[in-house]
Amino acid sequence: MKLRAPGLCQPVAMKSRYQEYYNTTLIQYYYRCAKDINEKELLQKMAKKELSSLNIFIVVLCSIIILENLLVLIAVFRNKKFHSAMFFFIGNLAFSDLLAGSAYIANIFLSGPRTFELLPVQWFIREGTTFIALAASVFSLLAIAIERYVAITEVKVYGSNKTCRMFLLIGACWVTSILLGGLPIMGWNCINSLEECSAVLPLYSSRYIFFVMTVFSVILLAIVILYVRIYLIVRHSHQEATNSPAYALLKTVTIVLGVFIMCWLPAFTVLMMDTSCTMRSCPILADADKFFAFATLNSALNPVIYTLRSKDMRREFLRVLCCWGLLRSGRPTDRCLTSRIPGWENAGPSQPQEEAEPLGKLPGLSTSALQDVTSRHRKPAGQAVYTHTKKLFKAGFAIAFNMLQNCAEK
Repeated sequence: MKLRAPGLCQPVAMKSRYQEYYNTTLIQYYYRCAKDINEKELLQKMAKKELSSLNIFIVVLCSIIILENLLVLIAVFRNKKFHSAMFFFIGNLAFSDLLAGSAYIANIFLSGPRTFELLPVQWFIREGTTFIALAASVFSLLAIAIERYVAITEVKVYGSNKTCRMFLLIGACWVTSILLGGLPIMGWNCINSLEECSAVLPLYSSRYIFFVMTVFSVILLAIVILYVRIYLIVRHSHQEATNSPAYALLKTVTIVLGVFIMCWLPAFTVLMMDTSCTMRSCPILADADKFFAFATLNSALNPVIYTLRSKDMRREFLRVLCCWGLLRSGRPTDRCLTSRIPGWENAGPSQPQEEAEPLGKLPGLSTSALQDVTSRHRKPAGQAVYTHTKKLFKAGFAIAFNMLQNCAEK
């Protein structure tokens, strides 16, 4: 049992759990008790108006996350090469990362002194959205692992109705994520049970956090086991398998999984400590925001991995960026939406689309493509990529600082 500082939290008359969802003073009381702070420290937190440098960094990073993953979704939607189970699952992961970026920004602007202006029901929605995005990312990784296992072992579990079942699996991913993230607002919280409160998330029950972390850990362990099994299957097949598209794609999704674990492991560790510690016994809990900020890097790195590992993804990203450039120069919209950069794709509009290249090859353009781009644009391909990426990041920074300026004016 987590012990609170004596005399800090006095017993108060409590209403029913759901009636307390609209108690305007409940959050102040629970924050003071769960975080072991006195009234003076609480007032100092409430008086702090400006955003910290860490929060500004997170807002800028999340703006980039939203733009990057929006680019992935547009690429998957526009290019028929990507209309396959694997790329739809990758699009689903990108959507969960986009939701995570949006949820983190909302969390920043509704945290600090604004936290104490929220009703408990609003606080649950704020934190629940972040948990839903995290759960969706974990379940998306599981779906990708299952799809890879099915593809490698050639088990035809989808049958003739594979598209329908694929979307059912994606739907199940989101339904499960919403249920898991919505458990606190449905009643699994520590209202009327102060001794169960989390120190990092004061209205959440430490038992709920332990349950969620256990579920995520079991799922990640299952994913690792699946990938080990896939690796053994590929290794024991013929030698050419190591150069096959399936093996290349396996390497990419393994990198995605490794980056997820690397980014989220510190935050998971802090949350597991939170289930058995108070702020006084575990001072590191006071720095939980820094670990969550590090975890947000995961959502920004996934699109970078896709870009570096897939030539087709790179091409589609550049097409979209080129479209944005054409629109800014005043050229027709229909040309932007239907254009294909010469030399990058030999098939015309009337020719059937070829299958997408697996997410596995190293960056680079063919000689003919490079010559064609150079002759038309008089820029090396690498410089064009750099220019468009720089413009994208500038747009992200502009959006972030406009939001910060509007917030400061208010």
